[in-house]
Amino acid sequence: MEHLAWIIPVAIVVLLLLWAISTYNGLISRRNETKNSWSQIDVQLKRRYDLIPNLVEVAKGYMKHERETLEAVIKARQTCVDLKNAGSIGELAKAEGALTQSLRGLFAVAENYPQLKANDNMLKLQEELTSTENKISFARQAYNDSCMRYNTAVEQFPGSVVAGFGGFKLAEFWEVESPEERKAVKVSF
Repeated sequence: MEHLAWIIPVAIVVLLLLWAISTYNGLISRRNETKNSWSQIDVQLKRRYDLIPNLVEVAKGYMKHERETLEAVIKARQTCVDLKNAGSIGELAKAEGALTQSLRGLFAVAENYPQLKANDNMLKLQEELTSTENKISFARQAYNDSCMRYNTAVEQFPGSVVAGFGGFKLAEFWEVESPEERKAVKVSF
């Protein structure tokens, strides 16, 4: 019987080791899910950034006297492109808000140009941009959901012990800071 006394401590150690491995792998899975969710936002933002120059080019021909509005859109787009790879999620969220505001300004000014509102290319770009905005919105929601699951796994005990040893950091949520940025983009021509 004494020779079996070592089985219980070894079993406990093995179970703890299996638990730690399982928890570590679960954290890795959630972190990768969060990264994938961010990549989905990235894809839609790229699509948005690609549409904007076409939108500006179509509008340029009609809006010769609205140079400031067009330049604001171009500048805001470039800021977003620059921050997409080099900035934090919070900085990018702010820049995206500024881009949304400049697009709102463009659409508001475009209301004064009936020929522009009726242009087939502008209508197609409007539809594409609206579709892209919806996809971005859904991708942001999916990203924040995956951040929540990941952050919960990192913060809850006993997973927090493994997260601490494994160097897991909390994921940054996509948050809009300005109340004006929370409004939906109105796209109407």
